[in-house]
Amino acid sequence: MLRGLWELTWLETKIFLREPLGAIGTVVIPVVVFLLVGRAIGRSAPASPGATAFLRDGLPVLASLFIAINAVLSLVTIISIYREGGILKRLRATPLRPQTILTAHVLVKLLFTAVTLTLMMLAGRRYFAAGPDVPVIAFGIALLASTLAILSMGFVIASVVPTARFAQPIGAVIFYPMVVLSGLFVPLDIMPQWLRMLARLLPFTYVVSLLQGIWTGGSWSAHVGDLAALAVVCVVCTALSARVFRWE
Repeated sequence: MLRGLWELTWLETKIFLREPLGAIGTVVIPVVVFLLVGRAIGRSAPASPGATAFLRDGLPVLASLFIAINAVLSLVTIISIYREGGILKRLRATPLRPQTILTAHVLVKLLFTAVTLTLMMLAGRRYFAAGPDVPVIAFGIALLASTLAILSMGFVIASVVPTARFAQPIGAVIFYPMVVLSGLFVPLDIMPQWLRMLARLLPFTYVVSLLQGIWTGGSWSAHVGDLAALAVVCVVCTALSARVFRWE
């Protein structure tokens, strides 16, 4: 099983890299956008404490969210294309177990998430200090855990999306409003009560809380609730997608 998983993961990685637009959209564009936004905010940071705070703590989290969302939208699109092209049906007819086939896609997305995060950190050193005060490894682990939870949501979308043409638009409509309500731009404490209650039901609220906390040096024990919420999302969405996933 492990050999089959490794070989399929390697194959999916090569297939992904053979499509330049996919690799550029997943790896290059998030880094470039991060640098452009960092440059724009950095010019106003000396005169604006708010810009300085966002540049130091908010921008890395925002960029990381977009890395995770890009990975998930790419997953949804690829699964939809494979279904339409009959590739999923043929893969299921092989000796590989369904769990192995889908796990390979998850591993590829986690790999490119880690690569993109590494490039972002290296490229962004001139905009924020990723020095000893920033737990880069812990933040990377937090991002991978968050991406895994969001990927489970992506599998639910990929299970029911009608065609590949609608995959990314539907995913974007679901995920991007969650970013707005996550507490990254507007603190939850100052939101109206009904909006705050809605935000508490959305997974991205816990993703942002976890990423911000770890980035600013918080301990894992202080974010047990966030991790538990993301674990629940992962388990529920995985179970749901297992019931409704269509191979053809």
